[in-house]
Amino acid sequence: MFDRNRVYLFDTTLRDGEQSPGVSLNVEEKLEIAQQLELLGVDIIEAGFPVASPGDFKAVQAIAQKVRGPVIAALTRSIPADIDRTWEAIKGAETPRIHVFLASSDIHLKYKLKMSREQMLQQAAAMVKYAKRYCEQVEFSAEDASRTEVGFLAQVTTAVIDAGATVVNLPDTVGYGLPEEFGQFIAEVMRRVPNMDKAIISTHCHNDLGMAVANSLAAVGGGARQLECAVNGIGERAGNASLEEIAMALYTRQGYYGLNTNIRYHEIARSSRLVSTLTGMPVQPNKAIVGANAFLHESGIHQDGVLKERSTYEIMNAELIGLSQKNLVLGKHSGRHAFNERLLELGFKLNDEDLSKAFASFKELADRKKEVNDGDIEALIKDQVWAVPERYSLQYLHTSSGTSVISTATVVLTIDGMQFQNASTGAGPVEAACHAVDRITDIYGKLVQYKLNAVGSGKDALGEVLSQVSIGGRIYNGRGLSTNIIEASVRSYLNAINKYYYEKQRAKE
Repeated sequence: MFDRNRVYLFDTTLRDGEQSPGVSLNVEEKLEIAQQLELLGVDIIEAGFPVASPGDFKAVQAIAQKVRGPVIAALTRSIPADIDRTWEAIKGAETPRIHVFLASSDIHLKYKLKMSREQMLQQAAAMVKYAKRYCEQVEFSAEDASRTEVGFLAQVTTAVIDAGATVVNLPDTVGYGLPEEFGQFIAEVMRRVPNMDKAIISTHCHNDLGMAVANSLAAVGGGARQLECAVNGIGERAGNASLEEIAMALYTRQGYYGLNTNIRYHEIARSSRLVSTLTGMPVQPNKAIVGANAFLHESGIHQDGVLKERSTYEIMNAELIGLSQKNLVLGKHSGRHAFNERLLELGFKLNDEDLSKAFASFKELADRKKEVNDGDIEALIKDQVWAVPERYSLQYLHTSSGTSVISTATVVLTIDGMQFQNASTGAGPVEAACHAVDRITDIYGKLVQYKLNAVGSGKDALGEVLSQVSIGGRIYNGRGLSTNIIEASVRSYLNAINKYYYEKQRAKE
Protein backbone atom coordinates (compact mmCIF):
# COMPACT_ATOMS: atom_id res chain seq x y z
CA MET A 1 0.00 0.00 0.00
CA PHE A 2 2.91 2.37 0.68
CA ASP A 3 5.91 3.22 -1.49
CA ARG A 4 8.91 3.21 0.84
CA ASN A 5 10.98 5.13 -1.69
CA ARG A 6 9.06 8.34 -1.07
CA VAL A 7 7.94 10.53 1.82
CA TYR A 8 4.22 11.00 2.48
CA LEU A 9 3.28 14.45 3.74
CA PHE A 10 0.45 14.52 6.28
CA ASP A 11 -0.93 18.03 6.66
CA THR A 12 -2.42 18.95 10.03
CA THR A 13 -3.07 22.65 9.37
CA LEU A 14 -6.81 22.15 9.89
CA ARG A 15 -6.41 20.21 13.15
CA ASP A 16 -3.24 21.04 15.08
CA GLY A 17 -2.76 24.26 13.10
CA GLU A 18 -6.17 25.53 14.12
CA GLN A 19 -5.20 24.91 17.75
CA SER A 20 -2.86 27.92 17.47
CA PRO A 21 -3.90 30.47 20.10
CA GLY A 22 -6.47 32.88 18.66
CA VAL A 23 -7.19 30.90 15.48
CA SER A 24 -10.78 29.88 14.72
CA LEU A 25 -11.87 28.83 11.24
CA ASN A 26 -15.45 28.32 10.07
CA VAL A 27 -16.61 25.47 7.82
CA GLU A 28 -16.19 27.42 4.57
CA GLU A 29 -12.68 28.59 5.49
CA LYS A 30 -11.60 25.05 6.38
CA LEU A 31 -13.00 23.72 3.11
CA GLU A 32 -11.19 26.48 1.20
CA ILE A 33 -7.88 25.49 2.79
CA ALA A 34 -8.54 21.77 2.23
CA GLN A 35 -9.18 22.37 -1.47
CA GLN A 36 -5.92 24.30 -1.72
CA LEU A 37 -4.08 21.49 0.07
CA GLU A 38 -5.47 19.15 -2.58
CA LEU A 39 -3.98 21.42 -5.26
CA LEU A 40 -0.71 21.51 -3.31
CA GLY A 41 -0.49 17.74 -3.52
CA VAL A 42 -0.38 16.72 0.14
CA ASP A 43 -0.97 13.00 0.63
CA ILE A 44 -3.10 13.16 3.77
CA ILE A 45 -5.27 15.99 5.09
CA GLU A 46 -6.09 15.80 8.79
CA ALA A 47 -9.42 17.57 8.53
CA GLY A 48 -10.02 18.03 12.24
CA PHE A 49 -11.11 16.53 15.55
CA PRO A 50 -14.83 15.73 15.02
CA VAL A 51 -15.77 15.24 18.67
CA ALA A 52 -14.29 18.62 19.66
CA SER A 53 -17.40 20.55 18.59
CA PRO A 54 -20.42 20.37 16.25
CA GLY A 55 -18.67 22.89 13.99
CA ASP A 56 -15.56 20.74 13.73
CA PHE A 57 -17.70 17.70 12.91
CA LYS A 58 -19.44 19.60 10.09
CA ALA A 59 -16.12 20.85 8.71
CA VAL A 60 -14.60 17.36 8.66
CA GLN A 61 -17.76 15.98 7.05
CA ALA A 62 -17.78 18.68 4.35
CA ILE A 63 -14.10 18.10 3.52
CA ALA A 64 -14.62 14.32 3.39
CA GLN A 65 -17.49 14.74 0.95
CA LYS A 66 -15.99 17.40 -1.33
CA VAL A 67 -12.21 16.90 -1.44
CA ARG A 68 -10.92 14.09 -3.65
CA GLY A 69 -7.38 12.81 -4.08
CA PRO A 70 -5.74 13.04 -0.65
CA VAL A 71 -6.53 10.65 2.18
CA ILE A 72 -8.91 12.40 4.60
CA ALA A 73 -8.00 11.71 8.23
CA ALA A 74 -9.67 12.71 11.47
CA LEU A 75 -8.28 12.52 15.00
CA THR A 76 -9.99 10.62 17.79
CA ARG A 77 -9.33 9.62 21.36
CA SER A 78 -9.06 5.91 22.16
CA ILE A 79 -12.72 5.70 23.15
CA PRO A 80 -15.29 3.61 21.20
CA ALA A 81 -17.94 6.36 21.15
CA ASP A 82 -15.40 8.88 19.83
CA ILE A 83 -14.28 6.47 17.12
CA ASP A 84 -17.92 5.95 16.09
CA ARG A 85 -18.47 9.69 15.85
CA THR A 86 -15.25 10.16 13.89
CA TRP A 87 -16.30 7.55 11.35
CA GLU A 88 -19.63 9.35 10.88
CA ALA A 89 -17.68 12.47 9.94
CA ILE A 90 -15.22 10.92 7.46
CA LYS A 91 -17.14 8.01 5.95
CA GLY A 92 -17.93 10.07 2.83
CA ALA A 93 -14.23 10.40 1.95
CA GLU A 94 -12.77 8.77 -1.12
CA THR A 95 -10.03 7.32 1.13
CA PRO A 96 -10.84 7.76 4.84
CA ARG A 97 -8.40 7.29 7.72
CA ILE A 98 -9.19 7.09 11.43
CA HIS A 99 -6.35 8.55 13.51
CA VAL A 100 -6.41 7.10 17.04
CA PHE A 101 -4.13 8.47 19.75
CA LEU A 102 -3.16 7.52 23.29
CA ALA A 103 -0.27 8.79 25.40
CA SER A 104 2.62 6.37 26.02
CA SER A 105 5.20 8.18 28.18
CA ASP A 106 5.41 7.37 31.87
CA ILE A 107 4.79 11.01 32.78
CA HIS A 108 1.50 11.05 30.82
CA LEU A 109 0.46 7.61 32.05
CA LYS A 110 1.04 8.56 35.69
CA TYR A 111 -0.30 12.09 35.84
CA LYS A 112 -2.81 12.38 32.99
CA LEU A 113 -4.22 8.93 32.27
CA LYS A 114 -3.71 7.26 35.68
CA MET A 115 -2.93 4.10 33.75
CA SER A 116 -0.25 1.41 33.83
CA ARG A 117 1.88 0.49 30.83
CA GLU A 118 0.04 -2.80 30.45
CA GLN A 119 -3.35 -1.05 30.49
CA MET A 120 -2.15 1.44 27.88
CA LEU A 121 -0.84 -1.37 25.67
CA GLN A 122 -4.14 -3.26 25.83
CA GLN A 123 -6.30 -0.19 25.20
CA ALA A 124 -4.19 1.00 22.26
CA ALA A 125 -4.44 -2.39 20.50
CA ALA A 126 -8.15 -2.75 21.27
CA MET A 127 -9.04 0.71 19.93
CA VAL A 128 -7.03 0.22 16.72
CA LYS A 129 -8.86 -3.07 16.21
CA TYR A 130 -12.17 -1.30 16.88
CA ALA A 131 -11.39 1.45 14.34
CA LYS A 132 -10.28 -1.14 11.78
CA ARG A 133 -13.89 -2.36 11.54
CA TYR A 134 -14.73 0.89 9.78
CA CYS A 135 -11.91 1.49 7.30
CA GLU A 136 -8.71 0.02 5.91
CA GLN A 137 -6.45 2.91 6.89
CA VAL A 138 -5.98 3.32 10.65
CA GLU A 139 -3.20 5.43 12.12
CA PHE A 140 -2.12 5.16 15.75
CA SER A 141 -0.24 7.94 17.54
CA ALA A 142 1.71 7.26 20.73
CA GLU A 143 1.43 10.73 22.25
CA ASP A 144 4.69 11.98 23.80
CA ALA A 145 6.60 9.17 22.10
CA SER A 146 9.93 11.03 22.27
CA ARG A 147 9.82 10.80 26.09
CA THR A 148 8.74 7.14 26.09
CA GLU A 149 11.16 4.32 26.91
CA VAL A 150 12.24 2.73 23.62
CA GLY A 151 11.55 -0.88 24.63
CA PHE A 152 7.99 -0.12 25.70
CA LEU A 153 7.36 2.00 22.60
CA ALA A 154 8.49 -0.92 20.42
CA GLN A 155 5.99 -3.14 22.25
CA VAL A 156 3.20 -0.64 21.61
CA THR A 157 4.15 -0.29 17.94
CA THR A 158 4.20 -4.07 17.46
CA ALA A 159 0.82 -4.49 19.18
CA VAL A 160 -1.02 -1.80 17.21
CA ILE A 161 0.37 -3.07 13.90
CA ASP A 162 -0.86 -6.56 14.82
CA ALA A 163 -4.25 -4.97 15.58
CA GLY A 164 -4.39 -3.44 12.08
CA ALA A 165 -2.64 -0.06 12.18
CA THR A 166 -1.21 0.86 8.78
CA VAL A 167 0.67 3.91 10.09
CA VAL A 168 2.25 4.34 13.52
CA ASN A 169 3.07 7.90 14.50
CA LEU A 170 5.89 8.50 16.99
CA PRO A 171 5.50 12.21 17.75
CA ASP A 172 7.80 14.64 19.49
CA THR A 173 4.73 16.12 21.16
CA VAL A 174 6.50 18.68 23.32
CA GLY A 175 9.42 19.51 21.02
CA TYR A 176 11.93 17.81 23.31
CA GLY A 177 13.97 15.94 20.71
CA LEU A 178 17.36 16.80 19.21
CA PRO A 179 17.97 15.87 15.57
CA GLU A 180 20.74 13.27 15.90
CA GLU A 181 19.10 11.75 18.97
CA PHE A 182 15.66 11.69 17.37
CA GLY A 183 16.82 10.04 14.15
CA GLN A 184 18.54 7.29 16.17
CA PHE A 185 15.41 6.95 18.33
CA ILE A 186 13.20 6.29 15.27
CA ALA A 187 15.71 3.81 13.85
CA GLU A 188 15.96 1.93 17.16
CA VAL A 189 12.19 1.59 17.57
CA MET A 190 11.90 0.27 14.01
CA ARG A 191 14.76 -2.18 14.61
CA ARG A 192 12.90 -3.67 17.57
CA VAL A 193 9.52 -4.10 15.79
CA PRO A 194 9.30 -7.51 14.08
CA ASN A 195 6.20 -6.71 11.98
CA MET A 196 7.50 -3.36 10.68
CA ASP A 197 6.96 -4.51 7.07
CA LYS A 198 3.17 -4.20 7.56
CA ALA A 199 3.13 -0.45 8.33
CA ILE A 200 5.13 2.74 7.98
CA ILE A 201 6.44 4.99 10.72
CA SER A 202 5.33 8.61 10.90
CA THR A 203 6.43 11.47 13.10
CA HIS A 204 4.85 14.73 14.23
CA CYS A 205 7.38 17.23 15.57
CA HIS A 206 6.69 20.40 17.51
CA ASN A 207 8.90 23.45 17.42
CA ASP A 208 9.37 24.30 21.11
CA LEU A 209 13.18 24.29 20.74
CA GLY A 210 13.08 25.46 17.11
CA MET A 211 14.01 22.03 15.72
CA ALA A 212 10.73 20.62 14.37
CA VAL A 213 11.88 20.53 10.73
CA ALA A 214 15.37 19.27 11.65
CA ASN A 215 13.88 16.50 13.79
CA SER A 216 11.44 15.55 11.02
CA LEU A 217 14.24 15.23 8.48
CA ALA A 218 16.33 13.27 11.00
CA ALA A 219 13.34 10.92 11.36
CA VAL A 220 13.42 10.33 7.60
CA GLY A 221 17.08 9.37 7.98
CA GLY A 222 16.01 6.95 10.71
CA GLY A 223 13.42 5.29 8.48
CA ALA A 224 10.20 7.30 8.88
CA ARG A 225 8.25 7.64 5.66
CA GLN A 226 5.41 9.92 6.74
CA LEU A 227 5.95 13.42 8.12
CA GLU A 228 3.19 15.38 9.82
CA CYS A 229 3.42 19.13 9.33
CA ALA A 230 1.44 22.33 8.82
CA VAL A 231 1.49 25.20 6.33
CA ASN A 232 3.60 28.07 7.71
CA GLY A 233 4.45 25.82 10.67
CA ILE A 234 1.38 26.92 12.65
CA GLY A 235 0.13 24.88 15.59
CA GLU A 236 0.07 24.47 19.35
CA ARG A 237 2.53 26.66 21.32
CA ALA A 238 5.57 27.32 19.07
CA GLY A 239 3.94 25.42 16.22
CA ASN A 240 4.56 22.36 14.07
CA ALA A 241 7.15 21.39 11.52
CA SER A 242 6.67 23.65 8.49
CA LEU A 243 5.31 21.84 5.44
CA GLU A 244 6.99 24.14 2.93
CA GLU A 245 10.37 23.86 4.64
CA ILE A 246 10.22 20.05 4.69
CA ALA A 247 9.07 19.86 1.07
CA MET A 248 11.79 22.19 -0.21
CA ALA A 249 14.50 20.55 1.92
CA LEU A 250 13.65 17.15 0.42
CA TYR A 251 13.54 18.70 -3.07
CA THR A 252 16.72 20.77 -2.80
CA ARG A 253 18.69 17.93 -1.16
CA GLN A 254 17.15 15.14 -3.21
CA GLY A 255 20.64 13.90 -4.01
CA TYR A 256 21.20 13.29 -0.30
CA TYR A 257 17.84 11.81 0.68
CA GLY A 258 17.00 10.06 -2.59
CA LEU A 259 13.29 10.42 -1.77
CA ASN A 260 10.45 12.25 -3.51
CA THR A 261 7.19 13.83 -2.40
CA ASN A 262 3.91 14.42 -4.22
CA ILE A 263 4.05 18.21 -3.67
CA ARG A 264 3.26 20.61 -6.53
CA TYR A 265 5.87 23.19 -5.61
CA HIS A 266 4.32 26.10 -7.55
CA GLU A 267 1.33 25.99 -5.15
CA ILE A 268 3.46 26.57 -2.03
CA ALA A 269 3.35 30.39 -1.99
CA ARG A 270 -0.38 30.49 -2.67
CA SER A 271 -1.05 27.93 0.10
CA SER A 272 1.00 30.01 2.53
CA ARG A 273 -0.87 33.20 1.63
CA LEU A 274 -4.28 31.54 1.98
CA VAL A 275 -3.54 30.04 5.39
CA SER A 276 -2.03 33.32 6.62
CA THR A 277 -5.08 35.27 5.48
CA LEU A 278 -7.77 32.97 6.84
CA THR A 279 -6.07 32.32 10.19
CA GLY A 280 -5.03 35.94 10.68
CA MET A 281 -1.43 34.83 11.36
CA PRO A 282 1.05 36.89 9.29
CA VAL A 283 4.20 35.16 8.06
CA GLN A 284 7.35 36.67 9.56
CA PRO A 285 9.55 38.38 6.92
CA ASN A 286 12.58 36.15 7.59
CA LYS A 287 10.55 32.91 7.49
CA ALA A 288 12.30 30.29 5.34
CA ILE A 289 10.80 29.64 1.88
CA VAL A 290 7.70 31.88 2.12
CA GLY A 291 8.86 34.93 4.12
CA ALA A 292 8.93 38.30 2.34
CA ASN A 293 12.74 38.41 2.64
CA ALA A 294 13.38 34.77 1.67
CA PHE A 295 14.61 35.65 -1.84
CA LEU A 296 15.84 39.22 -1.29
CA HIS A 297 19.50 40.34 -1.28
CA GLU A 298 20.69 43.63 0.21
CA SER A 299 24.42 43.06 0.67
CA GLY A 300 26.43 44.40 -2.25
CA ILE A 301 28.57 41.27 -2.34
CA HIS A 302 25.46 39.07 -2.48
CA GLN A 303 23.82 41.25 -5.14
CA ASP A 304 26.95 41.15 -7.28
CA GLY A 305 27.15 37.36 -6.99
CA VAL A 306 23.47 36.80 -7.82
CA LEU A 307 23.65 39.08 -10.85
CA LYS A 308 26.62 37.11 -12.18
CA GLU A 309 25.26 33.67 -11.31
CA ARG A 310 22.07 33.11 -9.31
CA SER A 311 23.31 29.90 -7.70
CA THR A 312 26.10 31.77 -5.87
CA TYR A 313 23.63 32.83 -3.17
CA GLU A 314 20.32 31.17 -4.08
CA ILE A 315 19.80 27.43 -3.67
CA MET A 316 16.15 27.62 -4.80
CA ASN A 317 14.26 29.38 -7.57
CA ALA A 318 11.49 31.67 -6.28
CA GLU A 319 9.36 30.91 -9.34
CA LEU A 320 9.40 27.20 -8.43
CA ILE A 321 7.25 27.85 -5.34
CA GLY A 322 4.90 30.20 -7.19
CA LEU A 323 6.51 33.58 -6.49
CA SER A 324 6.51 35.85 -9.52
CA GLN A 325 9.70 37.69 -10.39
CA LYS A 326 7.91 40.08 -12.76
CA ASN A 327 5.97 42.22 -10.27
CA LEU A 328 4.11 43.81 -13.19
CA VAL A 329 2.58 47.19 -12.36
CA LEU A 330 -0.99 47.83 -13.48
CA GLY A 331 -2.83 51.15 -13.50
CA LYS A 332 -6.24 52.70 -14.10
CA HIS A 333 -5.87 52.31 -17.88
CA SER A 334 -5.21 48.58 -17.68
CA GLY A 335 -7.89 46.32 -19.13
CA ARG A 336 -9.75 43.32 -17.81
CA HIS A 337 -7.70 40.90 -19.93
CA ALA A 338 -4.36 42.15 -18.59
CA PHE A 339 -5.77 42.07 -15.06
CA ASN A 340 -6.95 38.47 -15.47
CA GLU A 341 -3.60 37.41 -16.97
CA ARG A 342 -1.85 38.82 -13.91
CA LEU A 343 -4.24 36.95 -11.63
CA LEU A 344 -3.46 33.69 -13.42
CA GLU A 345 0.27 34.32 -13.03
CA LEU A 346 -0.30 34.90 -9.31
CA GLY A 347 -2.20 31.61 -9.04
CA PHE A 348 -5.78 32.96 -8.87
CA LYS A 349 -8.32 31.45 -11.26
CA LEU A 350 -11.65 33.23 -10.79
CA ASN A 351 -15.06 32.56 -12.26
CA ASP A 352 -16.70 35.35 -14.27
CA GLU A 353 -18.69 36.73 -11.34
CA ASP A 354 -15.72 36.89 -8.98
CA LEU A 355 -13.51 38.29 -11.75
CA SER A 356 -16.00 41.11 -12.39
CA LYS A 357 -16.11 41.97 -8.68
CA ALA A 358 -12.33 41.89 -8.39
CA PHE A 359 -11.83 43.99 -11.54
CA ALA A 360 -14.28 46.63 -10.29
CA SER A 361 -12.38 46.82 -7.01
CA PHE A 362 -9.11 47.04 -8.91
CA LYS A 363 -10.40 49.98 -10.97
CA GLU A 364 -11.62 51.73 -7.83
CA LEU A 365 -8.22 51.27 -6.21
CA ALA A 366 -6.40 52.39 -9.37
CA ASP A 367 -8.27 55.70 -9.17
CA ARG A 368 -6.89 56.21 -5.67
CA LYS A 369 -3.35 54.91 -6.33
CA LYS A 370 -1.04 55.74 -9.21
CA GLU A 371 0.30 52.19 -9.43
CA VAL A 372 -1.23 48.87 -8.39
CA ASN A 373 1.36 46.15 -7.82
CA ASP A 374 1.21 42.41 -7.13
CA GLY A 375 0.78 42.86 -3.39
CA ASP A 376 -2.19 45.18 -3.93
CA ILE A 377 -3.81 42.70 -6.32
CA GLU A 378 -3.36 39.77 -3.95
CA ALA A 379 -4.84 41.82 -1.10
CA LEU A 380 -7.85 42.72 -3.26
CA ILE A 381 -8.50 39.09 -4.12
CA LYS A 382 -8.31 38.05 -0.48
CA ASP A 383 -10.72 40.84 0.40
CA GLN A 384 -13.22 40.14 -2.40
CA VAL A 385 -13.22 36.40 -2.94
CA TRP A 386 -12.46 35.02 0.52
CA ALA A 387 -14.96 37.21 2.40
CA VAL A 388 -18.08 35.94 4.16
CA PRO A 389 -21.51 37.24 3.08
CA GLU A 390 -22.01 40.77 4.41
CA ARG A 391 -25.13 41.49 6.40
CA TYR A 392 -23.49 44.59 7.84
CA SER A 393 -21.64 46.71 5.28
CA LEU A 394 -19.93 50.06 5.74
CA GLN A 395 -21.44 52.93 3.76
CA TYR A 396 -20.06 56.03 5.45
CA LEU A 397 -17.41 56.84 8.04
CA HIS A 398 -16.40 60.17 9.54
CA THR A 399 -13.96 60.56 12.42
CA SER A 400 -12.57 63.48 14.36
CA SER A 401 -9.55 63.17 16.63
CA GLY A 402 -6.48 64.98 17.85
CA THR A 403 -4.00 65.26 20.71
CA SER A 404 -6.22 67.44 22.88
CA VAL A 405 -9.77 66.45 21.87
CA ILE A 406 -12.02 63.44 22.48
CA SER A 407 -12.14 61.21 19.43
CA THR A 408 -15.56 60.87 17.83
CA ALA A 409 -16.89 58.80 14.94
CA THR A 410 -20.05 58.72 12.88
CA VAL A 411 -20.81 55.44 11.10
CA VAL A 412 -23.49 54.52 8.57
CA LEU A 413 -24.09 50.80 7.94
CA THR A 414 -26.35 49.10 5.43
CA ILE A 415 -28.35 46.21 6.93
CA ASP A 416 -30.71 44.25 4.69
CA GLY A 417 -30.93 47.15 2.25
CA MET A 418 -31.64 49.80 4.89
CA GLN A 419 -29.19 52.38 6.26
CA PHE A 420 -28.59 52.95 9.97
CA GLN A 421 -26.46 55.67 11.56
CA ASN A 422 -24.87 56.12 14.95
CA ALA A 423 -22.08 58.10 16.58
CA SER A 424 -19.80 57.43 19.53
CA THR A 425 -16.63 58.48 21.28
CA GLY A 426 -13.50 56.60 22.26
CA ALA A 427 -9.87 56.78 23.25
CA GLY A 428 -9.04 57.04 19.56
CA PRO A 429 -10.87 57.11 16.21
CA VAL A 430 -10.79 53.32 15.78
CA GLU A 431 -12.34 52.67 19.19
CA ALA A 432 -14.94 55.39 18.62
CA ALA A 433 -15.93 53.90 15.26
CA CYS A 434 -16.11 50.37 16.68
CA HIS A 435 -18.37 51.59 19.51
CA ALA A 436 -20.69 53.12 16.88
CA VAL A 437 -20.73 49.81 14.99
CA ASP A 438 -21.63 47.99 18.25
CA ARG A 439 -24.61 50.30 18.80
CA ILE A 440 -25.92 49.81 15.26
CA THR A 441 -25.52 46.04 15.12
CA ASP A 442 -26.30 45.37 18.80
CA ILE A 443 -23.37 42.95 18.69
CA TYR A 444 -20.70 43.94 21.18
CA GLY A 445 -17.27 42.63 20.36
CA LYS A 446 -14.02 42.96 22.26
CA LEU A 447 -10.94 43.67 20.16
CA VAL A 448 -8.30 41.30 21.56
CA GLN A 449 -5.67 41.63 18.84
CA TYR A 450 -4.97 44.24 16.17
CA LYS A 451 -2.30 44.19 13.47
CA LEU A 452 -1.74 46.78 10.77
CA ASN A 453 0.31 45.84 7.70
CA ALA A 454 1.27 48.04 4.78
CA VAL A 455 0.65 46.38 1.41
CA GLY A 456 3.33 47.74 -0.87
CA SER A 457 5.15 50.99 -0.23
CA GLY A 458 4.61 54.73 -0.50
CA LYS A 459 2.27 57.19 1.17
CA ASP A 460 -0.68 55.77 -0.79
CA ALA A 461 0.00 52.16 0.22
CA LEU A 462 -2.96 49.99 1.11
CA GLY A 463 -3.41 49.34 4.81
CA GLU A 464 -4.37 45.78 5.75
CA VAL A 465 -5.80 45.35 9.23
CA LEU A 466 -5.96 41.86 10.78
CA SER A 467 -7.97 41.73 13.98
CA GLN A 468 -9.18 39.14 16.44
CA VAL A 469 -12.52 39.96 18.00
CA SER A 470 -14.08 38.12 20.94
CA ILE A 471 -17.86 37.77 20.59
CA GLY A 472 -19.95 35.45 22.73
CA GLY A 473 -16.90 33.71 24.14
CA ARG A 474 -15.41 32.87 20.72
CA ILE A 475 -12.65 34.49 18.70
CA TYR A 476 -13.38 35.66 15.14
CA ASN A 477 -10.69 36.79 12.73
CA GLY A 478 -11.40 40.00 10.87
CA ARG A 479 -9.69 41.53 7.87
CA GLY A 480 -10.06 44.98 6.33
CA LEU A 481 -8.38 46.72 3.43
CA SER A 482 -8.21 50.39 2.48
CA THR A 483 -5.79 53.23 1.77
CA ASN A 484 -7.39 54.81 4.87
CA ILE A 485 -6.20 52.84 7.92
CA ILE A 486 -9.18 53.85 10.08
CA GLU A 487 -11.55 52.63 7.39
CA ALA A 488 -9.50 49.41 7.10
CA SER A 489 -9.80 48.97 10.88
CA VAL A 490 -13.58 49.36 10.83
CA ARG A 491 -13.89 46.99 7.89
CA SER A 492 -11.79 44.43 9.76
CA TYR A 493 -14.02 44.74 12.84
CA LEU A 494 -17.15 44.43 10.69
CA ASN A 495 -15.70 41.38 8.93
CA ALA A 496 -15.45 39.62 12.31
CA ILE A 497 -19.01 40.63 13.22
CA ASN A 498 -20.29 39.30 9.89
CA LYS A 499 -18.53 35.99 10.56
CA TYR A 500 -20.21 35.80 13.96
CA TYR A 501 -23.64 36.53 12.45
CA TYR A 502 -23.09 34.11 9.56
CA GLU A 503 -22.08 31.33 11.97
CA LYS A 504 -25.18 31.94 14.10
CA GLN A 505 -27.45 31.75 11.04
CA ARG A 506 -25.85 28.52 9.90
CA ALA A 507 -26.32 27.04 13.37
CA LYS A 508 -30.04 27.95 13.26
CA GLU A 509 -30.42 26.40 9.82
